[in-house]
Amino acid sequence: MWQDPVVKETRELRDQYAKRLKYDLNAIFEDAQQHQAKKGAELVSFPPRKPTIKPSAA
Repeated sequence: MWQDPVVKETRELRDQYAKRLKYDLNAIFEDAQQHQAKKGAELVSFPPRKPTIKPSAA
């Protein structure tokens, strides 16, 4: 079966990253948050919106 080399590489890198953190999801989450904080990117938060109901076509 054909395998996409980009997908294969991405999966290998993901496994290496998880292995480095001993596959601990809490550690992975904390590491991701720390990395995001270092980048200093502005987080955007939108206010909640009420759902709109579309009239049914009869």
